[in-house]
Amino acid sequence: MSIGFFRQALNALQKQSRRRTPHRVNQWFKWLSPGLSVKRWLLISIGGVLLASLGLAIWIKLTPIFWALELVRGFLGRITEIIPNYISGPLVLLCGLLLLLWGQTRTVGSITEVLRPDSDEELVDVLLAHRRLYRGPKIVVIGGGTGLSTLLRGLKRYSANITAIVTVADDGGSSGRLRREFGVLPPGDIRNCLAALADEEKLLTELFQYRFQVGDGLTGHSFGNLFLTAMSEITGDLERAVAASSKVLAIRGQVLPATLSDVRLWAELADGRRIEGESKITAAGGNIVKIGCLPVNPPALPAAIKAIQEADYIIMGPGSLYTSVIPNLLVPEIADAIAASAAPCIYVCNIMTQPGETQGFSVADHIRAIDAACSGRRLFNAVLVHKKSPSERALIRYAQQNSHPVFLDREDVTKLGRRIVLANVMHEDDTGCVRHDPQKLAKVLLRWYSSASRQIRLGWGDGVMGCRRALRGFP
Repeated sequence: MSIGFFRQALNALQKQSRRRTPHRVNQWFKWLSPGLSVKRWLLISIGGVLLASLGLAIWIKLTPIFWALELVRGFLGRITEIIPNYISGPLVLLCGLLLLLWGQTRTVGSITEVLRPDSDEELVDVLLAHRRLYRGPKIVVIGGGTGLSTLLRGLKRYSANITAIVTVADDGGSSGRLRREFGVLPPGDIRNCLAALADEEKLLTELFQYRFQVGDGLTGHSFGNLFLTAMSEITGDLERAVAASSKVLAIRGQVLPATLSDVRLWAELADGRRIEGESKITAAGGNIVKIGCLPVNPPALPAAIKAIQEADYIIMGPGSLYTSVIPNLLVPEIADAIAASAAPCIYVCNIMTQPGETQGFSVADHIRAIDAACSGRRLFNAVLVHKKSPSERALIRYAQQNSHPVFLDREDVTKLGRRIVLANVMHEDDTGCVRHDPQKLAKVLLRWYSSASRQIRLGWGDGVMGCRRALRGFP
């Protein structure tokens, strides 16, 4: 009778657990997930308790333990006379396990309250996310402007091993004023990337983008630019300032300037004009035929070169072609490092043309411009192109600014030796403004990286040429 009743109770509990597993039990079992390095330390702790008990028993010659065991045996004997052992045994075992789990849960809860007092997220979920992100691929992203920060917002969900290499050629707006008045490198693009990689992205972006409306000398300056300028003055240069800021802001990954030289862009236009200054090039409104920088061949930041050499994946763009992407490649050591890397490399083409830079440009024209800036070398294997056309409202809005969707000339791109990756990665807001969608873009890029890496692992060869051969076969 007792056995039958006990079996019925177990069956009822099993059916109930199948219908609904308590959230707390799920959280307990997460601590046994692979990769957390918890199980090994738990076993070591249990072993330590057993060894300590054994040592104490040997030390006191077992006498107290003998009488304690006799007392426990007598007590348990009386219990089993009243309640059969097939009921009392499992019941006591269950009580012990529940006490153990309760104690461990309360301990972890206390630790969580100290480490994350304002967060509802479980500590085990934080650890699992941390392990996953820091085991992600080493990604190097090269560019500048809003395009780079948009991409970083999506990539940081897949890996914390991100290095953003940012141009320092900006000379307009708040960055230009600080550059002229303080002699510091322009912090604007770096500010955007730091905010994009921060955990508290929304709040930090609002703070860093805040522009002073009043105040003698403050009007027009953003808080983020002033913050980085002050850090540069304190630490000695922009590289140390960005590193210190990254620790303060707890960002995922790192942001590096392409060079610490005071770089100024110049461009030759089709009508023969020569324009100097990044902000003046776009404002000139001509067709750019050649671009360069002063000083010629600026030295690259050593940390940027190291990041490229160790990269698993390199992404160029999106962003203004001549004033955000190409300026990084005018640093010869960076272009050389990309060319020597065996990592898959992809270029994210802009969705719309940009007046004053790429009016009338097709996808192939973007590729030719990058190749020309790198002395004809092919630095990337594939080009990501948005697939779907913007809405009619967006097309009308951009046409008024002499901007149009970048035309995909498949045959010319194929002749240039690049694979085309077509995907819907656009976000269009209520006003018809077109941007890359961070999450969609990152998802497509990571999927392409996984496929490209698999092709390389299948034995297409080692080194740079092996990587190139593998990726030429990737659709």
